[in-house]
Amino acid sequence: MIHLVLLSGGSGTRLWPLSNSSRSKQFLKVLRDEAGNHVSMVQRVFGQIRKVPADVDITIATCASQEYSISRQVEGAYTLVLEPERRDTAPAIMLACANLALEQKADADDTVIVMPIDTYAEQAYYDGVVKLDEAVQSGFAELVLLGVEPTYPSEKYGYIVPETPEGDLRRVARFTEKPNENAAKQLIAQGALWNCGVFAFKLGYLTELAAKYLPVNDFSQFRDRYSDLPKNSFDYEVVEKAGSIGVVPYSGEWMDLGTWNTLTDEMADASAGRVVIDESTCENVHVINETGFPMVVAGMKDAVVVATPDGILVSSKEASTGIKAQISQAAESRPMYEQRRWGEYRV
Repeated sequence: MIHLVLLSGGSGTRLWPLSNSSRSKQFLKVLRDEAGNHVSMVQRVFGQIRKVPADVDITIATCASQEYSISRQVEGAYTLVLEPERRDTAPAIMLACANLALEQKADADDTVIVMPIDTYAEQAYYDGVVKLDEAVQSGFAELVLLGVEPTYPSEKYGYIVPETPEGDLRRVARFTEKPNENAAKQLIAQGALWNCGVFAFKLGYLTELAAKYLPVNDFSQFRDRYSDLPKNSFDYEVVEKAGSIGVVPYSGEWMDLGTWNTLTDEMADASAGRVVIDESTCENVHVINETGFPMVVAGMKDAVVVATPDGILVSSKEASTGIKAQISQAAESRPMYEQRRWGEYRV
C-alpha cells in the first residue's frame, strides 16, 4: 500500500487578487481537462493520481479554511486531516502521518509519499510514485526524494546534488538553495536536479521522529498538542537531519503555476468575465474581470490585468513575479469575497 499525502497549504499571494487566504490558487478553475471542461489544479492532480497503476490511498493535509473548497472539488475516497493552526510543512506532515498510524491504522512499514497538491506535471510524474515506493521498500535510504531534471539554470528552485550523475536511483551528496544563474549552470553540469518537494519514507520512520516531540498514542491528543511541534519546513527539520537520502530522477513536464507569468501560459482562455480586448493593439495579454463592471484593455503587450472584489492588478508578466512587497502593502487584511458551505458573500 502506498499512502499519498497531499499538502494543500499557502494562500497563493503571488496570484493576488484572484487568490487569497480563503480562495487559494489550487482551487481556481483556470485550466481545462481533456474534454475541454474548466478544472482547478486540484481536480487535475486528482484525475492524474487516479490513473497511477498502483494501490494508492490519499490523505490531504490542509487548514480549516480550505476544507469546503476541497470537499466541493474533490470526488472519491480520501482522508482529510485539518491543521489546528498553520505551522509549516514539517508539523503538517507529522500530523498526517500520525493520522495514518493512529487513526487509519496503517502499517509502520508502509510507504508514505508526500507531494504538493498543486503541481502541474504530466502523467509520468505521478506514475513515478511506483519507483519511489520500490526505492523506499528496498531500504536504499531513510528518505527518497523525487528530483526533476532541469530544463534551464533556474534561480527559483532548490537543487539536489547526487553523488553520481547517472542511474535510476542515486545517493544525495548535498542540497543547494536557489543559486544564481552561473552557479545553477555548474550544478546542472554536475547532474543536479530540481527539488520539487516530493518526499518518500516508511511510515514508522516519521512517526518515530514525531514521537520525540509528542510521545502520545492517541491522534486527538497529538492534534491537541500540535503547537508543541517545531514550526519549521520539512526540508530543514527532517531532510537535512536524515542519515541517508536517495533521489529518483524525473525527466518530463513539471512547473510551478504559482505566478501570473507561469499560470497564464497554461490558461485555456485569454480573458474571463466582462472584458473587451483590442486584438489589434494587444499581444500576449490575459485579462480576468470578476467585478461585473465592463473592462476595456488596449495597447498592452505581455501583460496581465486582473480585477476582483479584493483589488486590481495591472502588470507585465515578467514583473508580476516580483511584486510581493507591493501586494502586501495594497491587500486588505481580510478577503473581500469568500465562498462557504451556505453560499458566498462579498464585503
